[in-house]
Amino acid sequence: MKRTLKWAALIAAVVVLAVLALGLQTWYTKPLSINWFYTRVFARFALNNPELLTSMRLLEPLGIRGHNGKFSDSSQAHEDAVAAQWRDDLTTLRSYNSAGYNGQDRLSYDIFDYFVNDRVKGERWRLHDFPVNQLFGVQSNLPNLMTQQQQVNDARDAELYIARLRDFPRKFAQVIDGIKLREAKGMVPPKFTVEKVLAQIKGFMASGTAGNELTAAFKEKLAKIPAEKMDAATRDAFTARVEATVKDSVLRAYAALAAHFETLRGTATANNGAWSLPDGDAYYQYQIESNTTTTMTAAQIHALGLAEVARVGAAMDAILFSAGYPSGTRAEKIAKLNASPEQLYADNDVGRAQLLKDYQTIIDEVSAGLEPYFKTKPKAKVVVKRVPEFTEKSAPGAYYQPAPLDGSAPGTFYANLRDVKELPKYAMRTLAYHEAVPGHHLQIAIAQELKGLPIFRSLVPFTSYLEGWALYAEQLAWEAGYEKNPLDNLGRLRDEMLRAVRLVVDTGIHSKRWTREQAIAYMMQQTGMPESEVTTEIERYFVDPGQALAYKVGMLIILELRERAKTTLGARFDIREFHDGVLANGAMPLAVLERVVDAYIAGKKTM
Repeated sequence: MKRTLKWAALIAAVVVLAVLALGLQTWYTKPLSINWFYTRVFARFALNNPELLTSMRLLEPLGIRGHNGKFSDSSQAHEDAVAAQWRDDLTTLRSYNSAGYNGQDRLSYDIFDYFVNDRVKGERWRLHDFPVNQLFGVQSNLPNLMTQQQQVNDARDAELYIARLRDFPRKFAQVIDGIKLREAKGMVPPKFTVEKVLAQIKGFMASGTAGNELTAAFKEKLAKIPAEKMDAATRDAFTARVEATVKDSVLRAYAALAAHFETLRGTATANNGAWSLPDGDAYYQYQIESNTTTTMTAAQIHALGLAEVARVGAAMDAILFSAGYPSGTRAEKIAKLNASPEQLYADNDVGRAQLLKDYQTIIDEVSAGLEPYFKTKPKAKVVVKRVPEFTEKSAPGAYYQPAPLDGSAPGTFYANLRDVKELPKYAMRTLAYHEAVPGHHLQIAIAQELKGLPIFRSLVPFTSYLEGWALYAEQLAWEAGYEKNPLDNLGRLRDEMLRAVRLVVDTGIHSKRWTREQAIAYMMQQTGMPESEVTTEIERYFVDPGQALAYKVGMLIILELRERAKTTLGARFDIREFHDGVLANGAMPLAVLERVVDAYIAGKKTM
């Protein structure tokens, strides 16, 4: 018996050592399996991004929560290390013999290669962005993360929340260092960005400590903890510590950021596009290719935009004429429609609450009618919430936040309620279809729930695919009969016009040297959108060159692929199968998507 136990112990030790050796080999050298390599790259990326881990909630089911007490490293030394790691990962990826890959293995390799290679190409332009701007940055992203996504379910979570508050000064200081480095190299943000960031900071700090949104959100999270898990005295003690930390750490960090942006007032004196940055034309071409996953040029996209503006504009004008608006410019006619009392909610809390409720009704209605169009449907639900008031003045009109991977919360469609006049009722359906169902929520939730594929396939972002699908979803809902009222279809066309205009103004700003005012005037003229909303849109394009091009480019390619399938297959075409081909593989570059659809067509023809 003793000898048997001795041999068993020896065998167990050998197995443990073998597993440990295999683990070390996988982590530090070229993994034996390419799927292990994919997992390693994702694991390293995620572990370097605590904010991402908080939003995904991938580790919490395993009892791992320490990442919720810190922010990622934004130092230049860390950024250099990350860039070097991407280069190394691309070299390792291409060292595998991929000649025999097919099916999902081929897709995984090609999608991953495209994504990592894009990161490597983008290293040249790492300092060309504006890491703190009116749309995103530490001043808005971090509070949004902690108030909207970070959970506090017990005392341990409360401690991590406080630890993360203490990390604000370190994170902000690193970001400020990055901004200074950019300034030294001629990367200065637009004048309006400086002014609006300062206004955001001022608004955030105005409420002090007890009224600060980080404190208020913490209290709300504690209130949801059952009394048997945390007594009143403990809650009060935690709240007092949060207030003190907000005062000593958070507000101090914001004051430092404000002080630096005050110094930028004398430097940021113009509102210019990417052309004004060092080697700006080449930078913008990279942004076009990265966001659209095509090799189109600014001139080609500008011409495409002008053609689409003319086509969509004619359809809008016909509906406006039939609706009783025969005279005036398109902008004037839409302005009259937008001002109609029957199109507006009450400009108060009751009206805004009803608006959110009606959005949810629209989403629930279309969600119940997916069967004729989709074989695969996600388990995750979606809810509608208001964009945080702290950021709503410069935030987009709406955005979607995916559900965490542990299923502890639904996906969220955030609607901007800063001005109810920006949300006429005839435009609500289209926005709900884009952000929720059958748009972003449907597509992203399906991707998150994919089984049997490397995890990056559920999470990797390709803007042209994501936004192209969401814009396609707007048209699909109309085709499915969910916009029977002609004015609802006008809302769809107005939003499609917005995406067509983006092709014109984004290339106009960054390639043709359009002014901010010129771009605002053009968008107002073509879409009829209110000036406040248009201004937010145009200023968004200044700080994120090329992103706005992805919507229309992606939609047009998906429609082109659908028409190719319908024409080739005739009676054998099945819209549900086509959508499965587009959605059941996760996000991908458009060229890879085209290959997937062509394979679907070829396979269907042989049946």
